Amino acid sequence: MVHWPENKIKNNKNIYRICSKCVMDTSDPYISFDKEGVCNHCHNYKKRISEDYHLDDEGQKNLKKTISKIKSSGKKSKYDCIIGLSGGVDSTYVAYLAKKIYKLRPLAVHFDNGWNSELSVKNIEKILKKLNIDLHTEVADWAEFRELQRSFIKASVINWEIPTDHIITAVLYKIAAKHGVRYILGGGNITSEAIMPFSWSFNARDLKHLKAVHKIISGKSLNKLTTLSIRKFLYFTFVKRIKWFPILNYINYSKKDVIKILEEKLSWKYYGGKHYESIFTRFYQGYILKNKFNVDKRRAHFSSLINAKQLTREDALVLLNENDYEHHQFKKDYDFFLRKFNFTEEDFLEIMDFPEKNHDEFPSNAKLFRRFKSYINKIKKYSTINNK
Repeated sequence: MVHWPENKIKNNKNIYRICSKCVMDTSDPYISFDKEGVCNHCHNYKKRISEDYHLDDEGQKNLKKTISKIKSSGKKSKYDCIIGLSGGVDSTYVAYLAKKIYKLRPLAVHFDNGWNSELSVKNIEKILKKLNIDLHTEVADWAEFRELQRSFIKASVINWEIPTDHIITAVLYKIAAKHGVRYILGGGNITSEAIMPFSWSFNARDLKHLKAVHKIISGKSLNKLTTLSIRKFLYFTFVKRIKWFPILNYINYSKKDVIKILEEKLSWKYYGGKHYESIFTRFYQGYILKNKFNVDKRRAHFSSLINAKQLTREDALVLLNENDYEHHQFKKDYDFFLRKFNFTEEDFLEIMDFPEKNHDEFPSNAKLFRRFKSYINKIKKYSTINNK
């Protein structure tokens, strides 16, 4: 049984439809349309903006109040907040806002999973130097992390990013607790990331699922990587009182304008795609998703920007017809991917041809989360500063 929202009915894959407002289509098998042809993602975007975007006067007052709390809580510490720094657009702008605009004292935390691009390394160096920010780098035990990634690849589930996404969150909590810091500034933003189908992802915080996929596929357990159990999350939230602050949801966030600011102020360079600072992510989104799972993740990214009125639907359709993954870059990434995982070309073809499996075919806490949904929502609300 697939764990999607209960009101969704899987579409007939033989009938193709595309939203009349954005560019989401039936590559999300659970998409639905109203009588005007507008998809559920557009309607959900509008709802999320009304709940989680805080540009009104009250939101701006709460922003000032929260910044003041962060400064006050860290008076006796070297740092007053933690920021995750990948070198991408969003995390870099959070670093810029924290240091230059709000005069905070952040500690940047970077998870080195072995897939940083050369440009990413250079961008991070520039950011740290120009903003005068300290850095903690958590270097993954490569042998174990590689096996974990291989497990998700061989499992043939759609979300190969779960190992990285899970560990990044776990590391941020760990470092915040270590330094007695109560605030983590998140790099997610509602304007450009609100749309992402359930069918293209899975809950990266579900440690039971992470361990189960790895154990079933590789026969091994995790011993050296930093992970986040439910018990640890509750400890960090209620004992250490660590809260997430989605600071980008309190500013007028325009992707194009932000990139220009970063280029001018920090000599930062654009990667050519969302999250392309990682070689693994670039190969996964640029090739794997499209050719194995028939998913172009740009549809979700562009559709968010369309709803934010930062991109027209016409321009998005043109961009979707363009290949943002140049052949020479693909060839380099492909060779690197095979070498890093010790895959042969035959192994890769087998991976690409193997039928897709659902995440729910592997053990997870999905039933537990559904059963205690109301309590979990309360905990999420407590652990995140939303001010509504």
